[in-house]
Amino acid sequence: MERMERAVATVVGSAVGDALGAPFEFGPPGAFAARFPAPGRGGEMCGGGGWEPGEATDDTQMAVLVAESLLQRGGPDLPDMFARFQQWAAGEPKDIGLQTEDVLTNGMPWDLAAALHFQVNRRAAGNGSLMRASTSAVYFARAGQSATMDAARRIAALTHGDRAAWEGSAIFHELIRLSLTGVDPLRALPDVLDLVDAGHRQRYATVLATDWHPDQATEFNGAVWPCLGSAVWALRSTTGFEDALRAAIDIGGDTDTVAAVTGGLAGAYYGWEAIPARWTESLHVPLPGFGGRVLRVADLAELARRLDAGLD
Repeated sequence: MERMERAVATVVGSAVGDALGAPFEFGPPGAFAARFPAPGRGGEMCGGGGWEPGEATDDTQMAVLVAESLLQRGGPDLPDMFARFQQWAAGEPKDIGLQTEDVLTNGMPWDLAAALHFQVNRRAAGNGSLMRASTSAVYFARAGQSATMDAARRIAALTHGDRAAWEGSAIFHELIRLSLTGVDPLRALPDVLDLVDAGHRQRYATVLATDWHPDQATEFNGAVWPCLGSAVWALRSTTGFEDALRAAIDIGGDTDTVAAVTGGLAGAYYGWEAIPARWTESLHVPLPGFGGRVLRVADLAELARRLDAGLD
């Protein structure tokens, strides 16, 4: 399988998971299977809960903003990225995390806003930086292990002051990097954990262990640890892209983000051909605050190709 195919599937797969899971957000476990008991029957991009069929949420919207900043600025320009986030937040998106919204609207400069939020609230380990990491993971993958994990941490820190969120994004970046080269990311997990900050390593080792199940989570999966753990569990416990997404959404809770993270991992793992075409036909990504722009699957695929190639 060509690397480019995996790169496209990473970005599109994450967006598919986001849009597929959005209507089931904060619902009970098993809601997706109860509505769509038989895989492959169609109709799963159903919309609901304020979302149109195939409409991606803030997860993918922010991932696109990260991608366009990286490509247009020729690399990581963190003030530019933060300004794009602020422009998007001012455009009144349908959904925006409470923590992310506070950081983007508290009036502080880009390099202080998240840190000060964390100092005041002492709670900033949400999954809001992990959810948008598919595009940056593809862009930095060719730079190698250290560079991709460092970039993940710096981009996460724009909105999340808790290092736990940085480390979750860094793990995701490295798993995508390995997958793009054809390496099995699940087998590589012990080595990846060795690269995690020592203060957060054990907590990630727990949720990424082979015998961990989302039922064992000690926090809601809107937190970064169980979100990433649930996505890895969904990939590990299934044998295909579609089944992985079904498993992720059926966990319940923060279904759009858990499915977006799962979709990115499963896309890189299984490749483009594994993503059901019926799930991409209606896929679209509105960009509030940016003149009514809406990206479709072809736009996301082209974005992924440019990210993989490092084109400006």
